[in-house]
Amino acid sequence: MSLDRRDFLLAGVAAGMGASALVQTRELAGQLPAGPFRAPPMDRVRIGFVGVGGMGMVHVENLLRIEGAELHAICDIVPGKVARASDMIVAAGQPAPRGFSAGPRDFERMCAEMELDLVYTATPWEWHVPVCLAAMKQGKHAATEVPAAYTEDDCWALVEAAEKYGKHCVMMENCCYDRLEMLMFHLTRLGLLGELLHAECGYLHDLREIKFSTEGEGLWRRAHAMVRNGNLYPTHGLGPIAQCMDINRGNQFDYLVSMSSPPRGLELYAREHFPPSDPRRREKFKLGDVNVSLIRTKRGETIYLGHNCDNPRPYSRGIVLQGTRGIVEGWPGRVYVEGKSEQPHRWDALESWYARYEHPLWKEEQVRTATGGHGGMDFLEDLRLIECLRRGEPTDQNVYDAAAWSVVSPLTERSVAHRSRPVEFPDFTRGRWRTTPPLGIIGA
Repeated sequence: MSLDRRDFLLAGVAAGMGASALVQTRELAGQLPAGPFRAPPMDRVRIGFVGVGGMGMVHVENLLRIEGAELHAICDIVPGKVARASDMIVAAGQPAPRGFSAGPRDFERMCAEMELDLVYTATPWEWHVPVCLAAMKQGKHAATEVPAAYTEDDCWALVEAAEKYGKHCVMMENCCYDRLEMLMFHLTRLGLLGELLHAECGYLHDLREIKFSTEGEGLWRRAHAMVRNGNLYPTHGLGPIAQCMDINRGNQFDYLVSMSSPPRGLELYAREHFPPSDPRRREKFKLGDVNVSLIRTKRGETIYLGHNCDNPRPYSRGIVLQGTRGIVEGWPGRVYVEGKSEQPHRWDALESWYARYEHPLWKEEQVRTATGGHGGMDFLEDLRLIECLRRGEPTDQNVYDAAAWSVVSPLTERSVAHRSRPVEFPDFTRGRWRTTPPLGIIGA
């Protein structure tokens, strides 16, 4: 990556961190429905897709397998990627989509000119909010890859736009649909874990090679580590825990404290892998290698949230859910429920619990046989979104979830910058979390 492109990306990230002009008011405009938002049902979902790189193509491949999903437009700054996605769509038997690749803001033209029901974005983080806002302003539902936003103002901007225009704005958190997390949710809803008390989760994934790549995420993700210090990627671990703990549906995040270790891993990696002439050797980073945060909910549960992407370690989301009657852990996956496990004080393997308590959605053949993009969870998240839109049902995750889970990043940055001072969560629901019913067990 050239120094010019690096400086451009740094300026873009910094501008995104100060994008307060996007938000004009925190006051609710108009009357919202009493229950979770639902849009009128539709027989088919006409889709425009923005950003068809790695994860974008995973979604495109999934959508081509889902009944009622039609890809009508593809947008990307690289014309070759638009052509590649278009060829895949035609090969699947759908008409050729209209392509948009006339610059980084051509998604605005797509949203204005195309008759679409849903706009997806799988772009770099700083474009998630602009794409979603453009879609909702033009009367389209919006779906974004994670995180939905990385400033508090932008989280509010998504909430206010969804309320103003009466549109869904969904963050596609695939880990909420992984097999272990759905088992954990199922056990919670059946009451087998008792009253929930504590959870642990995070994103623990060695991304050094990816961050320094000359393509894909390496073109933009490293720039965030140069100017930000906190938990930059909280939702993979936190989303499933939030659903189990009824966040925004009878419960809410209350406050957090956060601290970071020194930044060492990226600079060390650059010194050991690049020649002295490479400009990446001279880059400096603000992001601490390890960030740890503690969250307390309104109901009193505690959550330990970790982030470590810049050191050698195998992948883990380090998930733990502890209740008064039992516990579920991931990496390694295991379960113990008092009175139901095979032996007292001994872990059970997951397979015996899958056999008895598999979540109904994971019993679907399409999900169990999905192979692309992290296995069945990516397909399931796309399937559920299209099903909800076609049936006119509330989505499994909504704009309040997107905001509450994503705002963790700027709140941790604020806490780290002020010697781990406690920081309160904003209430994006404006009190409606108290009367919104919990998410239930969805049948196959």
